[in-house]
Amino acid sequence: MAGPLNGVRVVEMNAIGPAPFATMMLADMGAQVIRVDRLTSGFLNGDDSVVGRGRRSIAIDPRKPGATEVLLALIDGADVLIEGFRPGVMERLGLGPEVCLQRNPRLVYGRMTGWGQSGSLAPVAGHDLNYIALTGALHAMGHADREPTPPLHLVGDMGGGALFLVAGVLAALFEAQRSGKGQVVDAAITDGVALMSTMYYEFRRQGEWRERGSNLFDGGAPFYGCYSCADGRLISIASIEPQFYRQLLELCEISDPEFDLQWDRARWPSQRCKLEAIFRTRTRDQWCQLLEGTDVCFAPVLDFAEAPNHPHLRARGTFMHDDQGSYPGPAPRFSRTPSAAGARSGNGEQTLEVLHELGLDDAAVATLRAAGTIA
Repeated sequence: MAGPLNGVRVVEMNAIGPAPFATMMLADMGAQVIRVDRLTSGFLNGDDSVVGRGRRSIAIDPRKPGATEVLLALIDGADVLIEGFRPGVMERLGLGPEVCLQRNPRLVYGRMTGWGQSGSLAPVAGHDLNYIALTGALHAMGHADREPTPPLHLVGDMGGGALFLVAGVLAALFEAQRSGKGQVVDAAITDGVALMSTMYYEFRRQGEWRERGSNLFDGGAPFYGCYSCADGRLISIASIEPQFYRQLLELCEISDPEFDLQWDRARWPSQRCKLEAIFRTRTRDQWCQLLEGTDVCFAPVLDFAEAPNHPHLRARGTFMHDDQGSYPGPAPRFSRTPSAAGARSGNGEQTLEVLHELGLDDAAVATLRAAGTIA
């Protein structure tokens, strides 16, 4: 793989949540990744799904004799280490940042957690929904007359977690090239989601934030939301700017003078009811024929089966395909050093290959096998 990170060596301590997704992105960009899968009672815990693409896999029980030495030798040759365990787990394995950075001073040590490495909640369990709840973001999502709607874990795990971890690792790699020194990247989902919410905190500071479901970007504005069509399918409208809003009214042949008052919040509920009636007069495909490709800021609401077949996404090659179905390809795009989706490895598939690369001979490998350290 010849992406922009070609030559960057990454060791991934396999975990659940956003860490594997972040490592997938690094692998797509050309990094050479070795994933450390756990070996427990003969069961290999790994990830040979689409998210696990672009890695080689070594399966090892970190609690067994010789495991720590093997893993430290692996980390000694790495540029980046990615781990997504609770604070203290890596330290108990003898693989904490103090140990690793002393041996490999240029190492970028990426740590992915929900609550962060410090704070009162750092040692306790949590999930995406809890993390976005604590930041205020969840409270702002959904309708005013019911509980907040849990979004897909794109907001917390992927957005506030994985993407911030990738940004932090790349920034630390860049700095290490100049200083020759690595560092710890403490990526907490709560921190990332809080920062992603900056605009909404600014709305509140300016007195522009109202109850859930009555604001510009949360479905309160009639010109920014989703509507049902005659066939029960959905469309999305985001005609915020005045010129785009005018085009919406013109193409939909809306002459009702109430719609001239776009920013009169008191009229938004009435305007929405009228738009609901209008959009129910045609099917989704008919609205696509009228509005798609204009500056109305329009798109059909597609499901996971439909999206890969949309002409725009097909033309860009946004999705890839295999005999199991469609899945998203690498992003973003690079003009000179394109990313690529690497092959998927079975759990522990390259264990012997990696051990031999580390300089272990057959006798040493046999010793590890006899101790139950490797399969």
